[in-house]
Amino acid sequence: MTKQLILDNVTVQFGGLKAVDGVSTAIAMGERRAIIGPNGAGKTTLFNAITGVVMATAGKVVFEGEDVTRSPVHARAAKGMSRTFQITNLFPNLSVRDNMRLAIRGLSKAKFSLLGRPELAAADDAEAERALGLSRLVGRSDTLVKELSYGEQRQLEMAMALVARPRILLLDEPAAGLSPAERVIVADIIRSLPRDLTMIIIEHDMDLALGLVDWVTVLNNGHLLVEAAPADIRGNKDVQDVYLGKARRHA
Repeated sequence: MTKQLILDNVTVQFGGLKAVDGVSTAIAMGERRAIIGPNGAGKTTLFNAITGVVMATAGKVVFEGEDVTRSPVHARAAKGMSRTFQITNLFPNLSVRDNMRLAIRGLSKAKFSLLGRPELAAADDAEAERALGLSRLVGRSDTLVKELSYGEQRQLEMAMALVARPRILLLDEPAAGLSPAERVIVADIIRSLPRDLTMIIIEHDMDLALGLVDWVTVLNNGHLLVEAAPADIRGNKDVQDVYLGKARRHA
C-alpha cells in the first residue's frame, strides 16, 4: 500500500526534555491509525510535529512524498492535512453557520483581505452543509455554538476539519469529556467517513479507539513502544504494563 505519511526518527525536544524521541512509522493511504499511551507519552506533541504546530527538532515528516518537516501549519493544511484539538476551539457567541464560514474563509488565499465578501458563495454553502451532514449536524446551522451540547460542539469541530476535504484527518481525543451516548455518535461518525480518507486518532477510551482502527501505535515516554493490530494490542503485556494495567490500578 502507498505510504501517505512517513515519520523518520522524529524528535521534539523542549530544553532538556524529549517529548518525542526518535519516532519512526509509516501510515498508508486510507489507513485508520490510533496513537495511544499514558499521559505524557508524547501523543499530542507528535500530532503537533506532524501538522506543524511545533517543528521537529530532528528527523523528517514526509507527506505524500514531500518533506514537510519545516513547512508551517497553513502550508500543510493546503496540502491536505486537517486536525481537531483536545480542547474545543470554537466561537461560542457565533452560529454554527458562522463558525463554518470562518473555517472556509481560513482556507481562502483572501482570508486576510478586508475586501472579501462576508457571505458564503453558493458552492461554499454547499460544502458547509456537506461537512455538517457528515458530522450529524444537519439543521443546526442557525444555532449559536454556546447552545450546543458539548458533544455537538465536538461534532462541529469535526465538520470544520472536514470542510477542507482533507486527505488526512488527525483527531485528538474526539471523545474526551463525552457521555457514553455521545461517544457512540462520534464513533458512528468516524466509521461513516469515506475509507479513502486517512485518519489518525488519539483516544484514551481504549474500547473506542481499538474498535475504529486498522493499526495501533503505542507511545511511552516519547518512545515508540510497539505497533500492532488492535487484537494484538489488547493482549500485549508491555502495553498492559504501561497503559492498560496502569488504568486498572487507578480505577
